[in-house]
Amino acid sequence: MARLIRALATPAGPGALTYREVGATGQDRLPAGYHHLHHTVRIGRGRDAFETAGAAVTTWRMHRASGAQIRSQAVRAEPGALVEVSMGLGPVRFRVPCEVIWTAYEKDRTAFAYGTLTEHPESGEESFVVDLHADGSVWFTVTAFSRPATWYTRFAGPLVPVLQHAYARRLGRVLQRIVAE
Repeated sequence: MARLIRALATPAGPGALTYREVGATGQDRLPAGYHHLHHTVRIGRGRDAFETAGAAVTTWRMHRASGAQIRSQAVRAEPGALVEVSMGLGPVRFRVPCEVIWTAYEKDRTAFAYGTLTEHPESGEESFVVDLHADGSVWFTVTAFSRPATWYTRFAGPLVPVLQHAYARRLGRVLQRIVAE
């Protein structure tokens, strides 16, 4: 079971979490009032595929291989680790500062979730889960809840969830490729 280590936070200055439902991606139900994302894809088969995928997810390799830039002092996802993901073209980059909220390093599940910090264009949480099923299949799931936190994400309206779903699908394809190598 994922361990939740951060108490509920209020948006209160630089580096603060920007939502109250901390840890909700590790629960059965996502909170109301947010856009919800749930994307699951089969990425391989067997213990080796599971271990490769789990390591790629929790050491930021999957994000980097997707084209994102990652800045973190943490070598792998651990609760409390600060992570800045940035994407864009040339000088136009979107910085998305996050904090790892929970992790799961279990026999048949490797996962983490990060939550949005002040200066993130959205408010919410996103989890990345690799599961090894009893039949040997390995699955990757992205679960998120978010809502606009800046004028430009509010202005973009329904385009933001579309881009988030596209990125989740991209992460699944990247992880399939990493496992197949």
